[in-house]
Amino acid sequence: MTKDVIFTSALDLSAQLATGRLSATDLMRATLDRIDQVNGQVNAIVSLRERDALMSDAQLADQSPRRGWLHGIPIAIKELAHARGLSATRCSPLYKNEIAVGDDLFVARIRAAGAIIIGKTNAPAFGLGSHTSNPVFGATRNPYNTNRSSGGSSGGAAAALATGMLSVADGSDMMGSLRNPAGWNNVYGMRPTWGRVPDPADADVFFNTFATDGPMARTPGDLAALLDTMSGSDPRVPGARIADPTLPGIDCLGGNPRVGWLGNWDGALPMAPGVLETCEAALGEMQQMGWTVENLSAPFSADRIWDSWTRLRAWTVAMRYQNDYEDAARRQQLNPQMLFEIESGLGQTGRDIHAASLARSDWFRSAIQLFDHFDVLALPTAQVWPFDVDLDWPRAIGGTQMDTYHRWMQVVVPASLIGLPAISVPAGFGADGLPMGLQLIGRPDSDAHLLQIAQSWHLETDWPGRRPAMV
Repeated sequence: MTKDVIFTSALDLSAQLATGRLSATDLMRATLDRIDQVNGQVNAIVSLRERDALMSDAQLADQSPRRGWLHGIPIAIKELAHARGLSATRCSPLYKNEIAVGDDLFVARIRAAGAIIIGKTNAPAFGLGSHTSNPVFGATRNPYNTNRSSGGSSGGAAAALATGMLSVADGSDMMGSLRNPAGWNNVYGMRPTWGRVPDPADADVFFNTFATDGPMARTPGDLAALLDTMSGSDPRVPGARIADPTLPGIDCLGGNPRVGWLGNWDGALPMAPGVLETCEAALGEMQQMGWTVENLSAPFSADRIWDSWTRLRAWTVAMRYQNDYEDAARRQQLNPQMLFEIESGLGQTGRDIHAASLARSDWFRSAIQLFDHFDVLALPTAQVWPFDVDLDWPRAIGGTQMDTYHRWMQVVVPASLIGLPAISVPAGFGADGLPMGLQLIGRPDSDAHLLQIAQSWHLETDWPGRRPAMV
């Protein structure tokens, strides 16, 4: 029973719980047994609550009226978000003793839908870098090869999904933190249109329009269901969007999608051997499904996008954490990635920020025109395969040296810089059996259409059904 339950979709679990074919108690027991079996190998779930307390919560769920579609379903929240009563370390020694006194908005919505929050999922310190490793909880390992990285910063969530410890999970994405780990763990991850999942907790509600929370899952249906739960406007967030639900129409894809393949951006983005070939094989399958796939020349300067991104990102991070930097004792506990961002950000002038914002605006105008001809733009979810878990970041791709800790993830920036929705769909496996994903990027507010496209792909391929050998 355990293996059947843990790899059942969250929506199917919800239906079984609603009809009484499955109890929340049995589901919790199966979940905790699975965590006992595999979490020691991947280190995806952290700050796990006591078994007795969780079993009591499950028993209470069985005895209570249903609160929503997540009623009785175990979920773990990414460690960068606040969940009442659980650790709030940001995966940094600076905050290792912090406990959240309340829920972030999207966490409160998940809890209100009936989910039982069992613990947290691992992430890099402050979410910086697409490799889930930190001095508080250690590294999360890739289930398809535990000597490799699970990606990040939602690497704990992705690995937990791939191994059946969770059926659905939240993540967050500033640069590519929902897309890269989804690709490297053979699951789905979605960066929603910016503002669809509001975050009133951030001190700056006007300028910081990069990071967003979003869903991860093994099926697009679960992705849509959790996105709908997390979504909704909030009066404390001026850019929050009122969005229609995505789940009801997920099986209603009208017509064959038109895909614009950007590849390596006319050679501007170095790629490890096999990455483009794996993605192009997936695009070939899409063509066999009747979809139109066209090679697309680079529509904008990759250097200008990167310069805009790095300046605005560094400035945003520096303004948020400059107090930690200015305290000499606290500064010593900041990791190299955070020091890089703060020192880069503090070096920006007002003229630099204005020029970066103009470049961002120019790229947005150029990108929007592309959607007159394409439904989605396609790129790999990473430029390299999952690397050695003991590395902090890849120093080179082929003969091209990486000049920053995140340059190897430049491929995710075109969507992140201008707040476009993007979904990572599994693209298959490389020669050494490691997964790769494909980003499908849409126009603003096309979240529902992206999920319809992903659902069509999933029904045709079901890549997440190819599970890691360890399970």
